[in-house]
Amino acid sequence: MPEQGLLGLPPGPDPRLPVWEVALDDEAATAALARFVADELRPGDLVTLSGGLGAGKTTLARAIVRALAGDPRLEVPSPTFTLMQTYETPRGPVVHADFYRIGGTAELVEMGWEEATDGAITLVEWPDRAAGALGTARLDVTLDVVSAETPQARVAILVGTGAFGERLLRARALKGVLERTGWLDATRTPLHGDASSRAYERLRKPDGETAILMISPRRPDGPPIRQGRTYSEIARLAESVHPFVAMDRALRALGFSAPRIYGEALDEGLLLIEDLGEGPVVDAAGPIPERYAEAVRLLVRLHTTTLPHVLPVADEIEHVIPAYDAQALAIEVELLLDWYMRHALGTEISGSARADFVNAWGEAIEEVLAQPTTWTLRDFHSPNLIWLPEREGVARVGLIDFQDATLGHPAYDLVSLLQDARVTVPPDLELKLLSLYARERRVREPGFDVAAFARSYAILGAQRATKILGIFTRLDRRDRKSGYLGHIPRVETYLTRNLAHPALARVKAWYATHAPRLAGGDAAGHAAGDPS
Repeated sequence: MPEQGLLGLPPGPDPRLPVWEVALDDEAATAALARFVADELRPGDLVTLSGGLGAGKTTLARAIVRALAGDPRLEVPSPTFTLMQTYETPRGPVVHADFYRIGGTAELVEMGWEEATDGAITLVEWPDRAAGALGTARLDVTLDVVSAETPQARVAILVGTGAFGERLLRARALKGVLERTGWLDATRTPLHGDASSRAYERLRKPDGETAILMISPRRPDGPPIRQGRTYSEIARLAESVHPFVAMDRALRALGFSAPRIYGEALDEGLLLIEDLGEGPVVDAAGPIPERYAEAVRLLVRLHTTTLPHVLPVADEIEHVIPAYDAQALAIEVELLLDWYMRHALGTEISGSARADFVNAWGEAIEEVLAQPTTWTLRDFHSPNLIWLPEREGVARVGLIDFQDATLGHPAYDLVSLLQDARVTVPPDLELKLLSLYARERRVREPGFDVAAFARSYAILGAQRATKILGIFTRLDRRDRKSGYLGHIPRVETYLTRNLAHPALARVKAWYATHAPRLAGGDAAGHAAGDPS
């Protein structure tokens, strides 16, 4: 399935549309293209197939339907006379239609076209016969026979219109990555995503070898919200895969178990990386203590290593690790006001109360910012830690989420682990592991100030819990990801525990006034106290 060119002239009137021209030397190449296209499709997508009689439209459509169904022997007759056929597949319904005998869009209404195609993957042959019934965002595929001497050889010209334009460019880049790395024949299975806009797939070769495809297009997290800057800019969140690549290679160079990068298309946000597996650091009972302990030792080693602030990404491309500064920490806690207080508690915060909140947190944050910094991986918790028993020492802890890394206080990652938002860490285990961290830091750094660290741990624990309450509420209300609501009681408990520390007296007073359920006593435990 070699490419003829990357940007040939499109068949439509707008030469700016993304175009991908693919040579199909035989039926096997057509089937390979069909499998690749099928892997890119999702419910609601529209694919139109154009070309003269005998150009291969039905052959390609049949192969796409079979790929979507996962059944290479599925009977897929031409819909020339039935006009429309529907198939149930693991991806949802698939509609295969032929407009050759359609007299216009009115006939589609009689056929129940809108109802049949709502939420379905739709393939349409001869789309020009009723173009008015089709959406503007679609993948247009035009097929043509190369020559009479080679009747099996064809050329396919793929054009992305509307939102499909960016996806076509990304698909073209992905095919290049898979070809270069030898993964083009792998099957692709979507994986459950995380709380971000990234998507993941597991690729499996015929011999069983696996890899992970990360799909992370360059984009900010929402529109500008303050002085022309987006939330992701202010919070120092990665807006491309460049930080992941830089941090991944830097962590591996230090001997940590970040995944190897097999292939990349940086501009399109595509990375093919090592599959570290699914070895958990938790079980049905909660944290596995010895695995959490090894993760703590990993942090000790990281926090006692001299680390660079500028990292290479590619030739002439560098990544400067941003500071986890006052603006970033403050914009995160304000999520509580905008989402949790408003939507979970039904409370509107006045301008003066908001100012008091910001000022109280600013005072607490200032104390943390006065301390030495290190790499803060920022998502150092159970979903992002993979247990690798075949390795040794801290290399047994696999790291998969660090693209948002900043230069921040070392307590942040420790509190992320020991106050895990998704699994309950009992207070006695938290204190035990805090003490382990303190002892091992003292071995490496005899002058390590345990009391100062404990204060920062409590402040950052409260900051993180405050942020997460806002994020989990936002995931429910804005992104329709309600599964995170079940974790809110746990995070509320962590917050209450941290607010008991004297370093947060002013912050606690604000909560006691405006969200008293979050400021109740310190009976939950002493984890925010001195771990020495």
